[in-house]
Amino acid sequence: MAFNIDIYKNVSKEKKYEYFLRDLEEYLSKEKDSLANLCNTASFISAFFDNLNWSGFYLYKGKELVLGPFCGLPATSRIEIGKGVCGTAFEKKETLIVDNVCEFPGHITCDVRSKSEVVIPLINGEEIYGVLDIDSSVYSRFSKEDVAVLEKALKITYKYINYKEIIRN
Repeated sequence: MAFNIDIYKNVSKEKKYEYFLRDLEEYLSKEKDSLANLCNTASFISAFFDNLNWSGFYLYKGKELVLGPFCGLPATSRIEIGKGVCGTAFEKKETLIVDNVCEFPGHITCDVRSKSEVVIPLINGEEIYGVLDIDSSVYSRFSKEDVAVLEKALKITYKYINYKEIIRN
C-alpha cells in the first residue's frame, strides 16, 4: 500500500489527528506480524506529528528497556528502569511530558537536537510492555491533546500487536 503524507498537509490539526488514527488502524489491521506493525506505528507517528526528531519504542526485556523500532538518529540501546525519562515513565507507569529535557534530572541524551520529550508507558490491562518515546527539537512541543491522540493510537496497537510475543524475542 503506497502512502502519501502530502495529502494531509492542508488540513486542520484536528482532521490530521482523525486521519492519523483512522489510517493507522487501517494499516495495522492488514498485517499480522507484530514487529512490522510496531515499525509502522513508529513511522506513522513520525510522519503525522510535526517537529519531531525521534519517535519509537523501548521494550521491557528482562530487567531493562531495550531499543525497539524507531524513526530517527541512532539511540541508546538499553535503559535501566528508573533512569532517564523513559525509565522513569516506565517505573511510575505514567505519561511524562518534559518541556525542556535539560531540566529533567538524569535525562539520557541521544540526539543533541532534542529539546522536549513525551514518554507514554505501553500498558494494556495489568501488563506493561515498555514505552513510546517521542522527542522534538522544539521546547514545550507536546500538548495534552497530542498525548490524548497518542494514547488512542496505542489502544489501536493493542488490537494488532502482540507485545508479549515481541518482548520474548
